[in-house]
Amino acid sequence: MGKSEKTTLGRSLVKHHNHMIQESKDKGKYYKNLQKKVLESVTEVSDIDAIIEQAEEAERLFTINHSNTTPLPINVDASSSSSTIAAEEWREQQKIEEALHASSLQVPRRPPWTPEMSVEELDANEKQAFLNWRRMLVRLEENEKLVLTPFEKNLDIWRQLWRVLERSDLIVMVVDARDPLFYRCPDLEAYAREIDEHKKMMLLVNKADLLPTHVREKWAEYFRRNDILFVFWSAIAATAVLEGKVLKEQWRKPDNFQKTDDPEIVIYGRDELLGRLQSEAQEIVRARNSRAAVESQRENAVVGFVGYPNVGKSSTINALVGQKRTGVTSTPGKTKHFQTLIISEELMLCDCPGLVFPSFSSSRYEMITCGVLPIDRMTEHREAIQVVADKVPRHVIESVYNITLPKPKTYERQSRPPLAAELLRAYCASRGYVASSGLPDETKAARQILKDYIGGKLPHFAMPPGMSEEKVEEEDTSPETGSESEEGEDDEEESEQAPGIDDVLDDLSSFDLANGLASTKKVAVKKKETASHKQHKKPQRKKDRNWRVQNTEDGDGMPVVRVFQKPANTGPLTMR
Repeated sequence: MGKSEKTTLGRSLVKHHNHMIQESKDKGKYYKNLQKKVLESVTEVSDIDAIIEQAEEAERLFTINHSNTTPLPINVDASSSSSTIAAEEWREQQKIEEALHASSLQVPRRPPWTPEMSVEELDANEKQAFLNWRRMLVRLEENEKLVLTPFEKNLDIWRQLWRVLERSDLIVMVVDARDPLFYRCPDLEAYAREIDEHKKMMLLVNKADLLPTHVREKWAEYFRRNDILFVFWSAIAATAVLEGKVLKEQWRKPDNFQKTDDPEIVIYGRDELLGRLQSEAQEIVRARNSRAAVESQRENAVVGFVGYPNVGKSSTINALVGQKRTGVTSTPGKTKHFQTLIISEELMLCDCPGLVFPSFSSSRYEMITCGVLPIDRMTEHREAIQVVADKVPRHVIESVYNITLPKPKTYERQSRPPLAAELLRAYCASRGYVASSGLPDETKAARQILKDYIGGKLPHFAMPPGMSEEKVEEEDTSPETGSESEEGEDDEEESEQAPGIDDVLDDLSSFDLANGLASTKKVAVKKKETASHKQHKKPQRKKDRNWRVQNTEDGDGMPVVRVFQKPANTGPLTMR
């Protein structure tokens, strides 16, 4: 081919390349218009962009079906009466309101659909049903006696749950053994039965190695009495056995794995749990096949794992599979999409992203301490640490961290839990955590304490409803239980009596002396009395080092600020 001859091959390639680029740009604009985003959990709206975005989404959905929109009534003249009611009465009224509206606290249902529906119609129906569910929760939040905790507000996360519930025969709800009822969602069990009456819900009590044997016995009794299918399990222990490693955590006691006569109290291993899941799921499949047509029958069983974030769903699946197939991290929300893993020809596992279900039973700071919300989103660290101080006894904190917490004053309740400021300052003083300003770095200390609390280094657990008082009356509990014996209660009643006037005056005088507010004449007389036999020696002035950080029993770990007050001149003014 000569140089003078022209060819269109190069031009065709360039034209095709430009056409592909333009087509990709058009696809990008199309997906951008459809608001296709990376799937992430949304429990709180604090950014102004997120607020504007949700307002635009709500406006778009209102235009779809404007006839169904009903404006929410706003009573401007109504005044809150919470300030006039005592705290105890307010809490009782709150419990009554929570029990009254418990049926309204539901998970969002997927609207009915058929394979003949188009994608646009199905998407619009799901968004409309989700918006109606959000409006119902907004009406609950308007009630001043109800406090609704943060919950999942991303529709795509709930769509993952819908798919897992529809595909699974046996639904395993993974909960933390230290407080199973906090992580349990009863309405999810009702929703599973609405989809298929043959579906069953099993409660997988993870981290059971953090519970003593007698506590597991109480929880097993509670589950049996309420007809709850349950299994005690520890994903970390099963993974360590599978890898041939020894657990380094001293708080995971080997005594918790001891064999007992009751098979429901023992902590299951990997093979035992796989056999139990397969037997329960295949029983459901056989029951469904006996009533279904021949063409719709299937032999393989599907087990779906659902629950709150950071309860161990992915760790459990990795332990059952035998290798790392799903991402695991201590930060909640690692799993973004549901995943299916084939164990055998008869069993398949399905992992669902963690969801934060709406609840009345806890506050935002309790959800942070339970690991449901990420620690990085913590803004008020003292409130979260106060939850830890209320649940873990004083002597347990001192023994775990090898610190000495300030004791309550004589006029305070001697059995009160330590304050968050006392715990943080004592921890910072023992670890040397100092911020750039020279003050204790409470934020760093709070993050470390919360990680130890979630990880199990700080032992704590909840007893079943109606069994806590019985446990205290029956036996003296260990330091990890957080309760005290009857003799300790008698001593507390004697120590919690009202202090006398002498005790109050002594505390006030010691406070004045520590802060330099005492009278100078009184101090001089005291010095003269103590040094009366040494009049021939010149009294030496003792150096004042009270400004240094104190970590004694009465100190709180903060620098002491001395305030000097110039005595007022009360004598008559004389002229010379």
